[in-house]
Amino acid sequence: MSKRVGVGTILSRLPRTVWLVGLISLLNDAASDLVYPLLPLYLAAVIGTGPRTLGLIEGLAEAAASVLKLVSGVLADRSRRTKPWIVAGYGLAGLSRPLFALAASWPVVLVLRLTDRVGKGLRSAPRDLLLAGSVSSASRGLAFGIHRAMDNAGAVIGPLVAALLLGFAMPVRHIFMWTLVPALLCLVMALLLKEPPATPRPVAAPARGRLSELPKGYHRFLIAVGLFSLGNSSNLFLLWRARELGIADQHIPLLWAGISAITMLAVAPLSALSDRLGRRTLLVGGYLAYAVVYASIGQLTAGGARLLILFGLFGLVLAASEGVERAVVADLVPPERRGSAYGWFHLTLGATLLPASVGFGWLYEVASPAVAFSTAASAALAGALLMLWWVPFERPETTP
Repeated sequence: MSKRVGVGTILSRLPRTVWLVGLISLLNDAASDLVYPLLPLYLAAVIGTGPRTLGLIEGLAEAAASVLKLVSGVLADRSRRTKPWIVAGYGLAGLSRPLFALAASWPVVLVLRLTDRVGKGLRSAPRDLLLAGSVSSASRGLAFGIHRAMDNAGAVIGPLVAALLLGFAMPVRHIFMWTLVPALLCLVMALLLKEPPATPRPVAAPARGRLSELPKGYHRFLIAVGLFSLGNSSNLFLLWRARELGIADQHIPLLWAGISAITMLAVAPLSALSDRLGRRTLLVGGYLAYAVVYASIGQLTAGGARLLILFGLFGLVLAASEGVERAVVADLVPPERRGSAYGWFHLTLGATLLPASVGFGWLYEVASPAVAFSTAASAALAGALLMLWWVPFERPETTP
C-alpha cells in the first residue's frame, strides 16, 4: 500500500539550487517587467514610434539573443560548467536596464534592448541545464514549474511597482533607473550558485552543438515549437492592443501584472501535472487555447470584461507551456547533450520571434489587428496539431 506524499514534503525535497535560481529569476523579472510594460508607452508617447518599430526592436533583440543561447549551451556541455554563463548573463542584462533612462531615440532603445537580451542569451540554456541536472526526471516538471512560478512572481511585482510609481507621477526615465537595485542583488545571488553533481561522461565525441547530434524525436519537437512560435509574437502587442481598446496608460502595467499573477499561480501545478499525465496533454491544450485567445482578442472592438477574461486565459496558456516545454527537452535528450539541446530550443524561440514580431507589426498596421491576431492563431493551431500527431514524447521516469 503506497503512502500519499504531501505537497509540502515534495517541495521540501527540491534542492536548494531550484529555490535560489527561482529567487534570482524573481528579482530579475521584477526589474525586467518594471521596464517591459512601459516600453510601448515610452515608444509611443516619448519617442513617437508605432507597432512596426516595436516589432522590429523586439524581433531583432530576441533573434540576436537566441544565437548566444545556442553558443552558451554548447559551451556549457563542453566545459560542464554553467555558473560563469549565468553570472555574466544576469549581470549584463541587469546593468543595461537603467540606461533606458538615457534613450532619446528608438535606435538607442534597440541597442539597450539588444544588450538586455544578450544577457538572457548567455544565461538561459546554462540555467535550464543547471535545473535539469539538479533533480530527477520524476520531479523535472515540478522543478521547472517552480522556477517559472517564481519568474512570473517577479513579473507581477515589477508592473505593480511601475503602476505605483506612475501613480505618484514619477517620470518614466526615473523608474528605469530604479532597476539597478534588483540587478545588483541578482548578481550577488548568482555568485552563490553551485554546479550540480557531475555525472560520468560517456565515451562519445565531444558536443559540437550540431543539431544532427540530437535525437530525431527532438528534431520533430523543435519543428512543432517553431511553428507555434511563428504565431507567438512579442507580448508587448497585447499591451499595445489593450491601450488601443481604451485601457488607460496607468492601468497597462496592472494588466500585465494580472497575466503574470495567473501564470505564477498555475504554472507549478500544471507543470507538475505533466509529470503524471504526460507532457503532450498539457502542451497541446496550451497551444490550442493560445489560438482561441488570440483569435478572440483580434475581434474585440472595445475593452472591458471580455478583454480581461481573455488576458486571464492567456496567463493560463503561458502556465500550461512554459515549464512543460523545458521538461520535454530534458526528457528527449541524453544528459551529455542537454546544454546543446536547450541552446537549440532557445534559438528556435528567438529566431522565430523575429519574423513573428515583424510580420505581426506589419499586418497590424497595413491590414488590421484582426488579421494580425488571426494569422498568429493559425500558426499556433498548426503547431498544436504537429505536437499532437507527429512528435514522440518520452514518459518521465517515476519513482517507486
